[in-house]
Amino acid sequence: MGFKRGENPNHPKKGASIRVDPIRDLNAIAQIKWNLSRHYRWRDHCLFTLGINTGWRAGELLSIKVGHVRGLKEGDPITLKQSKTEKYRSTPVNRMALRAIEIWLVFHGSDAKDDVPLFPSRQGGTITVPTFSGMVKGWCSKVCISGHFGSHSLRKTWGYHQRVI
Repeated sequence: MGFKRGENPNHPKKGASIRVDPIRDLNAIAQIKWNLSRHYRWRDHCLFTLGINTGWRAGELLSIKVGHVRGLKEGDPITLKQSKTEKYRSTPVNRMALRAIEIWLVFHGSDAKDDVPLFPSRQGGTITVPTFSGMVKGWCSKVCISGHFGSHSLRKTWGYHQRVI
């Protein structure tokens, strides 16, 4: 039995905020990457690696098309339209993110068209932000780190490590 629109008691009230934490432990980050690559989940590995290395919002990450990343070299920028400000932002790609993209493109299909989403869902189209948030929660629970995690945790992880390290 489902809830009527606006009646879900687990959903925050309009205007309320949901707090998520960054992944502070570098060992936990390495373990998440290892778990994803060990199980050959290259799409998820690429999504996680790009998220913690670029600081993009979840919607921006999921809007990346194959044409944005094909032929990139280390230090080349990826230019995306920000969902919040509607402005374009260029972010250079580091070695770790580039390696994850290259591996994923090999499995995703190097002959994929430029307008195909880089992170497709199983049903076709692209992954949604709520699905992505659930994926991040699952990755974090598998490595037994405590806290509140969601898709925005990857952006916060990037910011936290920029400030601390």
